[in-house]
Amino acid sequence: MGSTGRRSSESLGRVAGARDRDGEGRARNARPRDGLGRPLPYGADGVARQPEGVVRTPEQSVAEAQELLDAGKPFHAHEVFEDAWKSGPEEERELWRGLAQVAVGLTHAARGNVTGGARLLRRGAGAVERWAAESGRQRPYGLDLVELVGWGRALADDVEGGGTVDAGARAPRLRGRTS
Repeated sequence: MGSTGRRSSESLGRVAGARDRDGEGRARNARPRDGLGRPLPYGADGVARQPEGVVRTPEQSVAEAQELLDAGKPFHAHEVFEDAWKSGPEEERELWRGLAQVAVGLTHAARGNVTGGARLLRRGAGAVERWAAESGRQRPYGLDLVELVGWGRALADDVEGGGTVDAGARAPRLRGRTS
């Protein structure tokens, strides 16, 4: 670094050239990750990542996300919901985006990020609640949106109250308590 504290253009070129890229040249981080999506050092044993851009039926998305949530992998469940949000019909995007926000809120809460976790849990719960009110649907694809909204807000309150979060133990029941 020079006296200004900035990297030289030569240094930046080497850093940029070392980035992980996919077959089409898009930047991808190939570092292994833990169950909460945190990057681990290269060469470490990590948790398999969710493939991106998978088109699933809504029922498959819900079932796969629930399995991941139950396994304490809300970051991975968020990726499943994100795929549904990006590939699903326009009129359902708010629902899937809200579900992704709830899952990533649980991720942040489990990582100990009180502010981010609570904020995303509430934002996701609010998006799901708005979608349900606007669509008139409370149980699309078997989802229990009323229970999910209550779960998200209650967990946000617990996190702000100083509670620690075990992602698997605190996973929501997407289809309600009877699922």
